[in-house]
This record gives sequence, C-alpha cells and structure tokens, in this order.
Amino acid sequence: MSLVNTEIKPFKATAFHNGKFVPVSNEDLKGKWSVFVFYPADFTFVCPTELGDLADNYAEFQKLGVEIYSVSTDTHFTHKAWHDTSDTIAKINYPMLADPTLALSRNFEVLIEEEGLALRGTFVVNPEGQIKVMEVHDNGIGRDAKELLRKVQAAQYVASHPGEVCPAKWTPGAATLTPSLDLVGKI
Repeated sequence: MSLVNTEIKPFKATAFHNGKFVPVSNEDLKGKWSVFVFYPADFTFVCPTELGDLADNYAEFQKLGVEIYSVSTDTHFTHKAWHDTSDTIAKINYPMLADPTLALSRNFEVLIEEEGLALRGTFVVNPEGQIKVMEVHDNGIGRDAKELLRKVQAAQYVASHPGEVCPAKWTPGAATLTPSLDLVGKI
C-alpha cells in the first residue's frame, strides 16, 4: 500500500537546527508544507551531495512556505559533529532530524531493518499532514533539489486549483490540464 494521501503518523524527535538541539513533532508541521528527506547516514558519500544541494536551494523552498527536514538514523549529536566538520553540511540551515529509535524511518516505510539505516526517501507533506509526493529509491542514487522543488510547486498548484492537474515537466506559469471527457484521447 502506498503512503500517498495518508496522514503522517504522530512523532517526536530531536533536531540539530541553527546550532541548537530542538524538539520537533508532527504538531510542528500543521498549517504548512513540509518535505522529509531520509538518507542512510551522516559522514557518508552521496548524502552530503544531496543535503548540500538542498542547502543551496533552501531559500527557494522557504519562499514557498516549505520547511525541509533531513532525517537519518543517526543521533542529533552526530548531526552536530557532521555539521561542525564538513564544509558542505555547515551550509545547512534546515532542521536535521535524528531517528536513533528508527521510529520515523519505520513510519515512512524507508527503514532497512537489517542495517538500521534508511533508504533515500523523499516525502512532500501538505498543511493537513497528508503525504502528497513520495519517492523512495536505492541508496546509490542521489536526488536533485531543483526537481524536488518543481514537485512541491506542482503539489501546491494542484492543491490550490481543484480540477486541474500538472502534466510532465510542468513548471509554474506553464499550461495545466483539466481532465474531462472531451480531453480523452486528445493528448
């Protein structure tokens, strides 16, 4: 069963954010768009390239009212150590959630049980707490922040324009589609 259109499960976690350890829960997400980016572990190889790419594009997400939460099964102490020792990770201004109990990774169904690590999972959550975008793939394949930004923009557009859908490669300002009987077989 897919998690798309399901409500996220309640959670409590500790994040390293802006030089502090802060509590984060599902209650903090209410009323705003959120993106969860799961990754296997700190001090690894593909992970810093992805998290650095998100850091470079974070302002664009913020303009859309979106908070990003990176999540690994490491502790918040490990996140701080990585932030303090890596130039790439030092750029991060979004919360880095710790999931040492594996609860979040299980809730989002990205946990590799035998390794205690998460798959690369990306989830866009609407202000009502429902998952609208879900992408999970092998840990050897890195993600692209600009493509994630486009998916968030499409999810926000569809949410605010009932009856319209965004076709492939849609970007803000481009034409959308209005599904109807007259459109069948015409695309």
